[in-house]
Amino acid sequence: MARIVAGAGTSHIPAVGAALDRGEAGNDYWRPIFAGFEPAREWIAGVAPDVAIIVYNDHASAFSLELTPTFTLGLADRFLPADQGYGRRKVPAVEGNPELATHLLERLVAEEFDMAQALEMDVDHGLTVPLSVFCGAPDAWPFPVIPLAVNVIKYPQPTARRCMRLGEAIGRAVASFGEDLRVAVIGTGGMSHQLQGERAGMWNPEFDHAFLDDLTADPERLAGLDHVSLVREAGSEGMELIMWLVMRGALGDAPREAYRFYHYPASNTALGLIAFDCEPAK
Repeated sequence: MARIVAGAGTSHIPAVGAALDRGEAGNDYWRPIFAGFEPAREWIAGVAPDVAIIVYNDHASAFSLELTPTFTLGLADRFLPADQGYGRRKVPAVEGNPELATHLLERLVAEEFDMAQALEMDVDHGLTVPLSVFCGAPDAWPFPVIPLAVNVIKYPQPTARRCMRLGEAIGRAVASFGEDLRVAVIGTGGMSHQLQGERAGMWNPEFDHAFLDDLTADPERLAGLDHVSLVREAGSEGMELIMWLVMRGALGDAPREAYRFYHYPASNTALGLIAFDCEPAK
């Protein structure tokens, strides 16, 4: 049977991908950030997932304000890096797993989650930067990916609790898949930041660290956060943290925190990363 063996949350800051792509990861500004990624890369190599479900948000690359699904599963064999106005990012195409993705779609709809389905979809920095965070710059990504796009851009966004419950349903759906697969779930976005308005550049380390703590200790508290509280405490783009709750919900009751990293600033954003193991300790 398929099983979820690990989960992680990470920021998907576009400047991180740009620094790697331009060969700037070793300069004074970016060096401590990429040094913080190294243990996460060793961790995921040890996890060795057969497939990853990556929860991210599209940034007007595949969708627009005229068509904004709440939850979208990518069912394709392959997903190309999106052109976000300066050409496609020069990273490998993302290979999919349509068999597991279709099974997830069927089971989630059966549990009354109204999922949109994408048979063709370009994926932008929201998905490719996390792959770079965990995998570096390989010639091919080391595992297939099922993209799960969540609307965090246009009101009304799904609630934190709805995202947690979606993750729990994903956990049940993976466990009901007959093929023997090791599955990782990665939630992306955040942490505290705002890109516009009077609070542009805001940073709330107290909120960020409490969020990281309660992903381990009290995820139900986080599921109770409303939209106003999230925006007030973490900024308008801090809303992206609801995608980490999809990941956390999928992991069940007792994952073990394996690694944590936090850094500010990364571009104009607080960067966070947390990793969980779900298998028995060796």
